[in-house]
Order: sequence, then structure tokens, then C-alpha cells
Amino acid sequence: MHMTFQNYRTIKRTLAQTLHARPGSHQEQHLNTLAGLICGIVGAQHVQFAQIADHAPLHGRKNESLITRFRRWVKHKTATPEAVWLPFAKAVLTSLAQAPVTIILDGTTAGRGCMVLMASVVYHGRAIPLLWTVVKGKKGHLPQDQHCNLITRLQAVIPDAAQVLLLGDGEFDGTQLQAAIRSAGWAYVCRTGTNITIYAHDRVFTVGDLPLKRGEAVAIVDGKMTAERYGPVLLLGIWDTNQDEPI
Repeated sequence: MHMTFQNYRTIKRTLAQTLHARPGSHQEQHLNTLAGLICGIVGAQHVQFAQIADHAPLHGRKNESLITRFRRWVKHKTATPEAVWLPFAKAVLTSLAQAPVTIILDGTTAGRGCMVLMASVVYHGRAIPLLWTVVKGKKGHLPQDQHCNLITRLQAVIPDAAQVLLLGDGEFDGTQLQAAIRSAGWAYVCRTGTNITIYAHDRVFTVGDLPLKRGEAVAIVDGKMTAERYGPVLLLGIWDTNQDEPI
């Protein structure tokens, strides 16, 4: 995607309005670099500095100089998500809060030996990152306290009156996390393991024991899950005709 200097000026103007940067201030110099970074990333569809510099519409600058400038900005102590990103995240959520807000929770590997826990808002079929936590560790599920901390941070940026639905895979079926989401007044849908114990209607069984055939669905209302008997929960078992096994 080709980015022009007009695109750069438009992005910089929007940044300045949201971050309240004064013309001629030191903060404006940081915004110049940030606007260049955004243009370069969008134009290059990549996040390597060399490719960003190739697509940044900053005239009279050599690529080596731009790369150094971008690298210094990223490492600067004031370039934190709280200072640079959260004002925009709050603005986006405020505008979207007029309708139900869908948040996706996801944990994945990143870089060398790191895990990322991320919350993204769904907008026109795309997931826009809102908040994230990066920790050292191999691929696997992160502790529930990390999940609960993310919910607390989300509460600080999502308007109180918003109707929120959280979606997550099997990593996000912990009972502590479910309790934290309910305390926030939000709804949620998450996958769970076939080995999870369910208590419902005077019966005890595992999720994998649900009486399902291909193309069928079953619902268990007012159930409780795990040895903690957390609930009530609504358990849905679905075996799509296109799937090899139930979900």
C-alpha cells in the first residue's frame, strides 16, 4: 500500500488531537516519528525497521537515519502503551460502546521464548488489539492470575455502560477467570476440555460423556463445573457435520 505525505499529515493531526500535543513541543517531535512509523508499517505491511523506512513518506531522510530514529523512539522510556496507545483504545471503545462490544481473549507465542496474552475488540470482522501482556515462557496456558489481571485492565478502558461479550478458547475456562468476568457484569463464551467434570441434575459426568452424535447439539443448564462446583454455567455441546469431533 502506497502512503503519501498527505496520509502522514492526516495521521499526525489525529495523533496530536488525541494526545493533546502542542505545536513545537518535544512531544510533537515524538508524534512526527510515530506518524512516520504508522505510515511505514501500513505501507510495508511489515514491522521490520528497514522495510518501514522504505515506505515512510518522510522526505529528505536516508533510510539509515530513519531506522535509527525509529529504533530510538521504540526504546524511549516515554513510549509506553499507557502513554501512546491507551488514549486511542479508550476512544475506539467509547465509540463502539453504543452497540454490544465483543472482545476476543487469546494467548500465543511471540518472539523468542515469550508468550503474549492479548485482548482484542472485534470491528468489521477484524480483531483490533486493545491490551496485552508479554511474559517469558514456552507455549502453553498462562496462569489464571494473568487472565484476571487482564480483565481488571479491560475494566479500566471499557465504558461502564457497555454491553460486553468475551470469547476465548480452552485456555480461558478457569473458574477464577469466569468469576472475574461475572463480577465485571460481562457475558462470556469459552471452550472447555472434554475431561472437565460437570455436576448437573443430580448427575456427575465429564464433558466428553455428553450424548452427542454428528449433527446434534445438547445444552445443560444450571450446571456446575470442576471439583470446585463453580456455577451456575450453561454448557453447550455441538457436533457440527463438518467437524470430526464435538466442540
